[in-house]
Amino acid sequence: MDPVAQDVNLNSPNKGLPVEHSGGLDGFPVEGTLGNPGNPLPPGLTEEEAEELRSELAKVEDEIGTLRQVLSAKERHATELKRKLGLSPLNELKQNLSKSWQDVQTSNAYVSASATLDDITRSEAYKKTQETLSQAGQKTSAALTTMGSAISRKLGDMRNSATFKSFEDKVGNLKYKVVGPRGDEGMNSTSPTQENPPF
Repeated sequence: MDPVAQDVNLNSPNKGLPVEHSGGLDGFPVEGTLGNPGNPLPPGLTEEEAEELRSELAKVEDEIGTLRQVLSAKERHATELKRKLGLSPLNELKQNLSKSWQDVQTSNAYVSASATLDDITRSEAYKKTQETLSQAGQKTSAALTTMGSAISRKLGDMRNSATFKSFEDKVGNLKYKVVGPRGDEGMNSTSPTQENPPF
């Protein structure tokens, strides 16, 4: 099929179908002419009805534009009133969250869940479990206290041992050698002695 012999008008209901041509352009519709405003009329619609619908469409679009302007003016006015009342977007958000939380608290699901939890906390199994956990916590706390005091006592014994004192003296001697006597100002560190030579 010859592509030139096809209807190429994208608005045509016959687009892509073969067209009989006599050799000129008189078979192609020309947009913008008086007889054809650019869009072919749908079947069953007269030119007068189409013109009436176009007029109504223009009026509706004009009304939509007017309503958008009125809505925009009303929104600006509402924003100004809120500003004068001290209502900020943050306050509105807080109020919305508060209202939502109240709605949740009065919802059937929340009330039902709360009742179920109340039933559970009143149950004998819950009370026994809570009592057992409380006793275990007390025993653990007592054990940790005992262990802490035992560790403290062992550390105290270790600090008073001869080995630790010897180590402390060696660290003091090393510090004296590295920093010198000026590092001892305001500190009670051990000065080097002949009894405890450095490493």
